[in-house]
Amino acid sequence: MSDTSAGPRLLGPAEVRSLAAALDLRPTKQRGQNFVIDANTVRRIVRESGVTAEDVVIEVGPGLGSLTLALLEVAGRVVAVEVDERLAGALPATIREHAPAQADRFEVVLADAMRVTDVPGPPPTALVANLPYNVSVPVLLHLLQLLPSLERGLVMVQAEVADRLAAAPGSKVYGVPSVKAAWYADVRRAGAIGRNVFWPAPNVDSGLVAWSRREPPATTATREQVFAVVDAAFAQRRKALRGVLRGLAGSAEAVDAALTHAGVDPLARGESLRVEDFARIAEGLAGAGTAA
Repeated sequence: MSDTSAGPRLLGPAEVRSLAAALDLRPTKQRGQNFVIDANTVRRIVRESGVTAEDVVIEVGPGLGSLTLALLEVAGRVVAVEVDERLAGALPATIREHAPAQADRFEVVLADAMRVTDVPGPPPTALVANLPYNVSVPVLLHLLQLLPSLERGLVMVQAEVADRLAAAPGSKVYGVPSVKAAWYADVRRAGAIGRNVFWPAPNVDSGLVAWSRREPPATTATREQVFAVVDAAFAQRRKALRGVLRGLAGSAEAVDAALTHAGVDPLARGESLRVEDFARIAEGLAGAGTAA
C-alpha cells in the first residue's frame, strides 16, 4: 500500500523526457515550449512566490507538470490552464502518479489563457507560472484584469521582458508593459534563471518577476482611457507628449489642457511618467470629451 500522506515526487530530466516521448511530443517554438527539468528550480519558484496552503493558485502553461507538482507541495489548490490538448490530457495522470495525495486539489483547464473568461472553483489568489515567452505580457495583463481576486504572483519570463515589467520611470526599458502592470500591482525583479534548467534549452535568458496587487490610481478616467494614453505616449518614444497625444486628443489645445490638468510638462516624454500621471492626463482628456 502506498503512503498517501507523502508529498509529490518532482520531475527530473529523465521523467520529463520520458513523458514527452510517451506523447510523441516535440516542443515547439510557436508555443514557447521549454520544459523545466530541474526540481530545485521549481522549488525555488514556489518558495519565492510565497504561496501557502491558504492559496488557490492559477498556473498557465503547465506543460508536463514540473512546476505543477512543486506547487501542489504547498498550495491549497492548483488550477492549470493549458492550450495544448495532448499536454492537458496527460497532466491528470502525471499528477495522480507523482502526487496521489494531492490529486484531488488539482484541476486542468483546456484553454488559451489569453481567451479565458473564468476559472472553475474558488477564486484564485495567486498566479505562479512559467509563461510562454511569446505571449507573456498580454497573458499577465489579461489575468490581472480578469481575476481581481489575485493578490500576488511570480512568473518566469524572458529576462528582457522581466526587466521591462519591473522597470521604473526614467529607465531605458520603461514602457507600455511597465505602466500597465503598475496599474494593477507593485512589480519587482525576483532573480534570474539559467538556460540549462530547461529542455530544450532556450536561446534567451529567463527572469522571475514578482508582483503584489494594489489599488489602481484614484481617477475618474476608465482603465481603457488611461491605457489609450499609455499606448499613444510610447508609440513614438522620442517625441514629447504634446506631439504624440494630439491624435488621441483631437487638437493641440485639448492636449495642453489635459497636461495642465495633470501638472505634466508638455515637453516631457512618456518614459518619465508614473502610472498616476497617465491617469491624470486621461482624466483631463476625458473631461474635454476627447479620450478613447
